[in-house]
Amino acid sequence: MLLEKIISTIDAIENVQISDERKRVLQPLIDFIQGKVSTNNNINLNFICTHNSRRSHLSQVWAQVAAHYFNVKNVYCYSGGTEATALFPMAAKALELAGLKVNNLSDGNNPVYSIKYAENEHPIIAFSKTYDNEFNPKSEFAAIMTCNNADVGCPFIPGAEKRIPVKYDDPKAFDNTPQQAEKYTERSNQIASEMLYVFSQIKL
Repeated sequence: MLLEKIISTIDAIENVQISDERKRVLQPLIDFIQGKVSTNNNINLNFICTHNSRRSHLSQVWAQVAAHYFNVKNVYCYSGGTEATALFPMAAKALELAGLKVNNLSDGNNPVYSIKYAENEHPIIAFSKTYDNEFNPKSEFAAIMTCNNADVGCPFIPGAEKRIPVKYDDPKAFDNTPQQAEKYTERSNQIASEMLYVFSQIKL
């Protein structure tokens, strides 16, 4: 069972209209997941951005939440960057505001977070890492490119079965502005609504 506040967030955003253009962007991801479900295989999704600090983490977390919400089993979501930096605190805060339990497990230049979305599920361990880090799968995964720089800069992801661009605008543009919190929540909600749409399309 998802944490109660997450269900409230989902109730608020689930009926957000997704444009036909975005549905076309998301269709290859739906097809990849459906293919794995139909053949009873694990679904490994690695969300990749340049710094693994904002969009890739938001996508990883919301995809895992959406899979749980729609009861799609054997979904394992990961994230990585073309370089490692740190999970940006406002991205973690946006998830917390949406109802996830975010705990800081370690400090330093690249803190490690535990992000819990359901009482009886393992929390997501979140920290910035490269896409080929030991924490991530080496083969049989879809590489979902969440930013343009990573998509252009990484023409080849070793081990990826499929490469799927699902790009989002970077909320970093609003760092240190009065709109920062609002824009991070907006991006988190957009990603959440699209991941919910993706998993709502899967036929079990």
